[in-house]
Amino acid sequence: MKQFKEVFEQYDWETVVQEIYAKTQADVQLALQKEHRSLDDFMALISPAAKPFLNQMANASHALTKKRFGNTIQMYAPLYLSNECQNICTYCGFSMTNKIPRKTLTDEEILKEASYLKTKGFDHVLLVTGEANRTVGVDYLNNAIQLLRTHFANIAIEVQPLDTEEYKRLINSGLYAVLVYQETYHQAEYKKHHPKGRKSNFDYRLETPDRLGKAGIHKIGLGALLGLENWRADSFFNALHFKYLQRTYWQTKYSISFPRLRPHSGGLEPKVVMTDADLVQLICAYRLLDEDVELSISTRESIPFRQNIVNLGINSISAESKTNPGGYVVEPESLEQFEISDERPTEEVVAMLEAQGLDVVWKDWEHFSAI
Repeated sequence: MKQFKEVFEQYDWETVVQEIYAKTQADVQLALQKEHRSLDDFMALISPAAKPFLNQMANASHALTKKRFGNTIQMYAPLYLSNECQNICTYCGFSMTNKIPRKTLTDEEILKEASYLKTKGFDHVLLVTGEANRTVGVDYLNNAIQLLRTHFANIAIEVQPLDTEEYKRLINSGLYAVLVYQETYHQAEYKKHHPKGRKSNFDYRLETPDRLGKAGIHKIGLGALLGLENWRADSFFNALHFKYLQRTYWQTKYSISFPRLRPHSGGLEPKVVMTDADLVQLICAYRLLDEDVELSISTRESIPFRQNIVNLGINSISAESKTNPGGYVVEPESLEQFEISDERPTEEVVAMLEAQGLDVVWKDWEHFSAI
């Protein structure tokens, strides 16, 4: 069976960059006039030539989002289980080289953190760990999912890439979705930022969504870490990846996230600064490319940005996030993976959303075995 790697290898990074920057305002206008848009249209919509059309893109994105999702917006929260990691990643507070206290939650501590999130109303939870196979491998993850499956309607994970059979095991235990970000699709830059550990294997990470599709996962979340490389090129390759997966594993749902590089312990300055206007452009371009895909924004972003973007294409949002294991109640002072920007309590975020005419959705899917 064909894998994304075969598609990916047909493209050259520098050629893609040149093609994006060669797009004209006429290309953008043509893309905006279409009902169904191609990857070439997406390239035009993320190009510098599209900047004068940002208001038009935002209006079109808003209309498509309302058409597909109505006034609803989905709430979720991350639950960090461990900061132990065997990788060296230049941009992450959990990197093996950072001399920080390491913490992995016990069963009792996991349930304490879960209980706090339930009091806030959350029914969609994202389990996050560092990449440490011996400590937080498949057995640990499987146990955590089984612990939580009766507490949450929807369980997703953002952990180290796994093999197909391992994903099948977790799906059978109640796993609904997996988020796996390539970080950057620039192979040489990828190696610079991941010099040691299993994550240094570019191809294995690139092929992870294929393994997920073969395992029969309900939803795959994609994204690039915006700031490591040219965000336009990374976003094109991410869209290429998404469209390949959508064609190949058509029964699976997809989400796109937009993590911008944030400060952390031992911090890395972004190679490319992505402005708020750039991110609005990118989010709208994705909505114009595909009206069905879930577009998600996290607490990495500022309060004003989140308040403005929720009506322009986003249909999934987190609140009150803690990016450290035990951060809600067990061990609030442990080191964060990265600094969040929007620190408002969940209740304030919900009030903001409702003030903008949005209906907050806490649960929209439930695994049979969780009932």
